[in-house]
Amino acid sequence: MRRYGKHTDEDDIRSRPNRKGNRPRTNIRPKHEDAAEGMVLTVDRGRLTCLVEDRPIMAMKARELGRKAAVVGDRVALVGDLSGKKDTLARIVRIEERSSLLRRTADDDDPYERVVVANADQLAIVTALADPEPRPRLIDRCLVAAYDGGLEPLLVMTKSDLAPPDKLLELYGDLDIPYVVTSREELESGEAADQVREYLNGKITAFVGHSGVGKTTLVNALVPQDRRRMTGRVNAVTGRGRHTTTSALALPLTSADGWVIDTPGVRSFGLAHIDPSRVIHAFPDLEPGTEGCPRACSHDEPDCALDAWVEEGHAGPARLFSLRRLLATRERREGD
Repeated sequence: MRRYGKHTDEDDIRSRPNRKGNRPRTNIRPKHEDAAEGMVLTVDRGRLTCLVEDRPIMAMKARELGRKAAVVGDRVALVGDLSGKKDTLARIVRIEERSSLLRRTADDDDPYERVVVANADQLAIVTALADPEPRPRLIDRCLVAAYDGGLEPLLVMTKSDLAPPDKLLELYGDLDIPYVVTSREELESGEAADQVREYLNGKITAFVGHSGVGKTTLVNALVPQDRRRMTGRVNAVTGRGRHTTTSALALPLTSADGWVIDTPGVRSFGLAHIDPSRVIHAFPDLEPGTEGCPRACSHDEPDCALDAWVEEGHAGPARLFSLRRLLATRERREGD
C-alpha cells in the first residue's frame, strides 16, 4: 500500500532528525583566501608557534590537512584568532610549497622519515675538533642530506685550541665548502658568533651537530635575546655530549637579516629515505668520474671507474673511501 499519494509535497515527507545536531559532511572545502601568512617557529605536542607579521601566534593544524604535518620553517596560512593574546588559538589551513627540505631517519633500516626543517637556505654542520672527536661519517651524511634537500652546506669547526683542523680540512678542502674554525675561548666570548654571522646574513640557516660540540652555545651567542637552551658537558667516559636541545626552534638573528634554526643534537643520521644513486651528488669531486662506470654501478666493485679517476689525481683517496663507506652503511648496520 502506498503511504503517500501521487502528488506529495515536501512538507508531507518525514525527515529523520540528525541526532548529533551537527552539519552534514561535504567534500567542498573553503579556500581561505583571506588567510594570514605566517612562519612556523617551533612545534610542541601538536601546538605550533607561528610568526604572523611581528606577533607570535599559537596555532593547531586544521583537520582538513589530514596527515600532512607542518614543521619548523614552513610557510603557512592561518585563520581564526590572530591577536596573539593568551589562551587564543588559530588554525593552520594551508602549508605552502617548500623550497627545501632537510630530512633524516633514525638509522638506515628505519622506514619512517623525519622532516627536520623546511625552507632553509643553508645547513651549518657543527663539529668539534676534539672532546668529542670529530666524526667524518656523520659529516658526510649531513652533506648528503643537505645536497639532496636543496640546502647549501657550511662547516663550523669548534675547539681548535684542543686539536688542529688540518685533517678535516684535507678531507673537505676540495669540495669548496665554506668553513669557520673557532676555539673554545672564541665560542665563549662571542667572537665565534661574529665569524659565523658573516655567512648567515639574509639566509635561513639550520644548525645540526653531534651532542657536545658547542652548537647550542654558538646559537645562544648568535641570538642572545633568547637563551632558552641550556648547554651540557661532554661525558668523560663515553666522549659523548648530553642532549640539551629537545625540539627545533627558529630564532631571528641579532644585528643581521636572517634566521637561525637550532635543532636537537644527533647521534646518528639515517639516510633510508635517500636513493643510493643520489648519494654521489654529495661528492662533486667524484661525480664526473662515474661517467665511465658500468650501468647500475655500486661504486664498490672491480669495474668501477672511480678507482682510475682517483689514480689520475682528480680526487683524493680519502674521499672515495668516505663515499664507499657511506654507501656500505646503508646495507649493513654500523656505528657512526
